[in-house]
Amino acid sequence: MSDAKEAGDRAMSHEAADGSDRDGGTGTSGLGRRLSCLAVVVAVLAVGTGSLVWFFQDQLLHPFGDARACEGSDTKLPQVISAGGVPIPAGASDVHYFTRNGSAEVAFVSGQIPDYLHRAGILPDGEPLFDEKYGTKAVADDEIELPDGLCGSPLRGPVWVYHSTSATGSSVNVMVERSPTVNESFRFPARAVVTYNLP
Repeated sequence: MSDAKEAGDRAMSHEAADGSDRDGGTGTSGLGRRLSCLAVVVAVLAVGTGSLVWFFQDQLLHPFGDARACEGSDTKLPQVISAGGVPIPAGASDVHYFTRNGSAEVAFVSGQIPDYLHRAGILPDGEPLFDEKYGTKAVADDEIELPDGLCGSPLRGPVWVYHSTSATGSSVNVMVERSPTVNESFRFPARAVVTYNLP
């Protein structure tokens, strides 16, 4: 009887040893569980980090957290930008700016460019849009690069450039997209770039 019992005990010990060998001693099921938990934690952290980056992308990718500001700008402009002494047209779209060493370049698209030019005193009321007393033709290429540092879409030629002096005595230049088909008109809407000194 005791011999049979010893034989049974030996068989059970042998099976247990085989099981521990199959599990690598410590048990692969425990290691697998730990790897699964680690994978879940990594996935949760990746999703969380991605969400934070997306949520704060304006703050991370643009100076001052302002999506209108181009990389390298050193001064934040107010929500309502006064370019050349007067606010840019209400409802202007695709607004971008670059500021450096006390000057600013602002690009925007609007259908109210003549009104802006009159309000800023760049073109006197009643004067033709393309009077050479107030401006000159620029390059007529299909695409004209924006000034260095200013981000956004390029200007489409032909372009007209106005040169003016503001009431404070500072220089103001405005580049505007001219219509390629209607001789005495701007594109509608037109992209404008205003360069001026900050107050």
